[in-house]
Amino acid sequence: MGSSESMTAAEKRRGSPERVTMFTDGVFAIIITILVLEIGVPAELPEQSLREAIAETGPELLAWVISFLIVGMYWAWHRDLFNQVRYVNRDVVWLNLLFIMPAALIPFAASVLGEYHDEPIALHLYGAVLILTALLRWLLYGYVMRRPSLLWEPPGTKTRRIGGLLAGAPIVIYVIAMLVASAAPLLSLLLYLGVPLLYFLLIALLRRSPGTRDEATNFG
Repeated sequence: MGSSESMTAAEKRRGSPERVTMFTDGVFAIIITILVLEIGVPAELPEQSLREAIAETGPELLAWVISFLIVGMYWAWHRDLFNQVRYVNRDVVWLNLLFIMPAALIPFAASVLGEYHDEPIALHLYGAVLILTALLRWLLYGYVMRRPSLLWEPPGTKTRRIGGLLAGAPIVIYVIAMLVASAAPLLSLLLYLGVPLLYFLLIALLRRSPGTRDEATNFG
């Protein structure tokens, strides 16, 4: 009996992750492009000094920097996750779509944040979008890691724990940023900015540590 005849129905429904990663890469590229397009040129520029004009775009630039780093963090994580994926099933495809759905809202939330950076509602909206993105990222990661048949190599316990921590820890910081938004808007902004910075710092430290060096190569 040929190999194609011996395949189970579940195996036949599996597919290469290539189309999923290409589609997701394209979405992230569009998200980053929209982010920079949201930075507006100050109105009535001829009547203002250059310094005043640049100062007007300051909050928008800060929102762009924070959002760019966060989107970059999620893209790097997605790339490294799917480097471990050998097959995808329909559940993975749909979970991936759900993950990029709130991620696609980041430019909108960043635009509101840039315009109303000291308003708690803008900071809360930004945090809500990021929390939803992080939750769906955690769900996608957990689903894939619990199904070794979809992976090139089964993940070890330590790898799953590190991945779960990296996926869940930002949620805690986002919640704190939302809680302090009313009393300290600047602190809230700094907490959002700190998430991707701390994430990449933690990855670097894990890669330097002998006890986690091998596992950390799966994360970026």
